Amino acid sequence: MYSDVMLIPILLAFGLSLWAQFRVKGTFNKWAKVQNMYGLTGHDAARRMLDAHGLYDVPIEPVRGTLSDHYDPIHRVVRLSEPVYYESSISAVAVACHEVGHAIQHKEKYPMLVMRHRMFPVVNFASGIAPFLLIAGFIFNAFNLIGLGIIFFSAAVLFQLVTLPVEFNASSRARKIMVSQGFVTHDESRGVGKVLNAAALTYVAAALISLLELLRYILIFAGNRD
Repeated sequence: MYSDVMLIPILLAFGLSLWAQFRVKGTFNKWAKVQNMYGLTGHDAARRMLDAHGLYDVPIEPVRGTLSDHYDPIHRVVRLSEPVYYESSISAVAVACHEVGHAIQHKEKYPMLVMRHRMFPVVNFASGIAPFLLIAGFIFNAFNLIGLGIIFFSAAVLFQLVTLPVEFNASSRARKIMVSQGFVTHDESRGVGKVLNAAALTYVAAALISLLELLRYILIFAGNRD
């Protein structure tokens, strides 16, 4: 009964996730058509931002795909999708500087990023095995397996929750630096904010889905124990 109550919130969260993905693509495409006043490409903006923070040894590499941009903390590389790397749009400089924000966090040992990096090996294992434990537990009515699956799934949910402040902080850094260092004008920063906020919403939706799923598993587990 308790698990059925959670179905509607979970479905709503999935709807939010789909809408967030649609919005981030739509927002990126909209501002990808607007060129920034200074003609900076994503690569140019990222390079200037890295150099301004003493990260001269952090390279920037183009990668295929759309919205495949990321910062690799292991190899200390900023990787930008080709539309971001080569274009001089508001979307391109916004996304590029967001990824550099992660590189700056890495350099400054931003606490939540450090926690996220330390959690990753454990979470990578836990998120892979949790579904199998939960499925096996429910099929065989094995409470120990269900409980263990919930614990492992909890680690994955915690990882997503820790990711939220990391992403918001990187976006906040990027937007402030872009304006203060003259990558974009104050008027253009509105578009930057829209691009970054749309992207952040996808992380919020993903975390919400995972949190609701965890609560549903806990309620099922508690209900079967009664």
